[in-house]
Order: sequence, then structure tokens, then C-alpha cells
Amino acid sequence: MLTNPDCKNAKHKDKPYKLSDDKGLFLLIHPNGSKYWRVKYRVAGKEKLLALGIYPEVSLAEARGKRDEARKLHNNGVDPGVLKQVEKRARQIATANSFEALAKEWLGNVEHKWSADHYTYTLRRFEAYVFPEIGCTPISEISTPMLLAMARKIEAKGTIETTHKVLNACGQVFRFAIASGRCERNPIVDLKGAIKPKPAAKHMNALQEKELPALLRKMDCYAGENGGELQTQYALQLLALTFVRTGELREATWSEFDTDKAEWRIPAERMKMKAPHAVPLSSQAVEIIKKLKEINGAYKYVFPGVNPQKPMSKNTVLFALYRMGYRGRMTGHGFRAVASTVLNELGFDADVIERQLAHAERNKVRAAYHRTEYLPERRKMMQQWADLLDDWKKDESKVTPIKSKAA
Repeated sequence: MLTNPDCKNAKHKDKPYKLSDDKGLFLLIHPNGSKYWRVKYRVAGKEKLLALGIYPEVSLAEARGKRDEARKLHNNGVDPGVLKQVEKRARQIATANSFEALAKEWLGNVEHKWSADHYTYTLRRFEAYVFPEIGCTPISEISTPMLLAMARKIEAKGTIETTHKVLNACGQVFRFAIASGRCERNPIVDLKGAIKPKPAAKHMNALQEKELPALLRKMDCYAGENGGELQTQYALQLLALTFVRTGELREATWSEFDTDKAEWRIPAERMKMKAPHAVPLSSQAVEIIKKLKEINGAYKYVFPGVNPQKPMSKNTVLFALYRMGYRGRMTGHGFRAVASTVLNELGFDADVIERQLAHAERNKVRAAYHRTEYLPERRKMMQQWADLLDDWKKDESKVTPIKSKAA
């Protein structure tokens, strides 16, 4: 029988050789010096080998214990080699069907539908809150109490809204797993009533129309009196004239603009609703685009950031509004709210306004009958909107209910 010194001091040779112990156990020494535990046994008269581990990670005593367990299985009619293969396969399946594996597979399937920011934020929430708790657990073994314990940890940090976002994303992973046959039910549904309610939705801060003229005048001299950058001033002015989303503006590239046609074509991948969007440009907007071309025409982005290979920061517009005294009163998104309110009050067709805002039509039947771009109507509306802003800047008294120019 082997001793510990025998195992430790065994030297490698030119060819593999064995040091035998007892009851079929032996240590196999390879020419590179590595040492492997093996045990021999017979099934239907045929000799088979079972790997028991590597020395010294598996000691002599541990190898003998594993040998005895294998002999017990063999004596009970179980082939220990086959059982080991079955258990290994089960572990592989469990790893492949872990929550983390399924979540990443689901994210890969939906990534093309989402903005880069939304994808990144969702993945970060999984990495911060979910994977450390249930990431390694096979998805079919995850219970409602496990999810509740995870949610409680997020709640304890005071991030109730984040808790709901995390659980919503987890629910989508479970639905994906059910559809692909990796689990049978979604335990998220049983959490109803166990989680603190989601905070009431907060609307983006936006000014009343009577407050807009003062802001417009401040924007026109932002690069002078306010000490801001000219590029930021143009960004603010274009937001007011086009009322696109801030992200759609700051990531704009020169290839999207045609000043001859007075048109801005935003590709689907940059739109929230993943549909291409045409923005008719007023003469005032075209003038600003031409000015921007003079200072930024050498770059890919209309509004390049500190690193010209990337667009300007998402906070640039917001911080500019802060500097002008509008913290908590106005955001870049607020221009959309003001424009929508005023244009509806002026009597413009609601479908034309909604199309200009690039809102998704929730009613599928209604959407089927409103596929048109309404470009002629929108061109007229956008020019009238720009002219109206100019009028307001010159004379605030004109900010009163006005008979619609669209009639």
C-alpha cells in the first residue's frame, strides 16, 4: 500500500507509470510530473477506469474514500463512471440554465430593439442586484421567497423604483425561459402585494407658455452673457424649434441632414420607438444647422463632445438650463411638452402633432389608418411654430390664446 511520502516523492519518467495502492486504486504519474488518481473496476467482465482527482489536491486518504464510495455504488449495481458522467451533464445543464445565463441570452435577443443606454442600464442592474443573489441558481429552482429576499435588499437602500425595474426585468427573463422550455412558471407574479408600491410617476419639468419668451431670449445670448459654449446655445435653440428628444439631438450626425430639402432624417436605431423619423426644418432651424456646420463640420457628430469621436454629454443641455436659472423648472424634454400644449391649443391636427413628436400609436387599428408621415402638414406647422417663437421673443403680450394659423 502507498504512503504519503511515496506519493509526494514519486518522480516523473520518460513514460507514464503507476504506483498501486489497494482495491484497484493507483496513482498515475505522467512524464510532465502531473499525478492523477485512478481506480480500476469491472463491468460485465470489462475493465474500466474512474478518475478520482489530481494529487496533491486530492490526498491519499481522500482518494481512498472516493474509491470506497465507488466500490459501494458498484456493489449496488451502479456503474460509478456512468453516474459521474450523468452528474457532470446535469451540472452543465444547470449552469447553462442558470438565471444569469438565461438573462444574458434574453438580453442578446432584445438588444437590437433597445437604445444602447437602456441595454447598458438593464445589464448593470442585473450585475448589481440580481446576479450576486440568484445568478448561479438554475432558473427552474428559483422561488418566490428567494426573489423577495433579493427585493428586500434593494428596498433597504431606499430605491423603490429600482426594485420595480429589477423585478420587471426578471419577469421578462422568466417569460423568456418559459417560452424556451427552461422553466414552467414565473414566480415574480406571486410577489404582488409584497413589494412597496411604485412611486407616482413624475412628469418632466416644463415651463408654461407665458414663461417661454424669457427663456428663449436667455438662450439666444447663452454663449455671450451666460459664458456658455456656442454649440450648447445652438443645441438649446434647435430643441426649441424641433422639440425632438434630447438624445436624438445630441447624437445627430451630419449624414442625417439635408438643408436643401430642409429635412432631418433620424434613423430607426436612434429613435425611442425604433422607427425612422423625419423632422421638417423651419428656415430658422436650417440657419442654425448651417452655423453649426461651420464650427463642427469636420466631425461626425453635429454636437461633438470633449472627445470628438463621441457626442456631447447627456447633461449638457440640462446643466445649461441650470446656469440660466431654470433648475427644477425646465428640462430639455420640457420643450416637447410646451410645444405639444401650445400646438394643440392653436388647433393643429392632433395626429400631425403626435407624428411630429414621434409618439407610438397605442391603438393598433388607429395606427393602421395613420401610416402617412403628414409631411406637408408638418412642414407648415413647424415653420409656423418657429415664427411664433420669434414673435414671442419680441413681444411677450402675444403669448395669449391665438386663432389657429392652421385653420
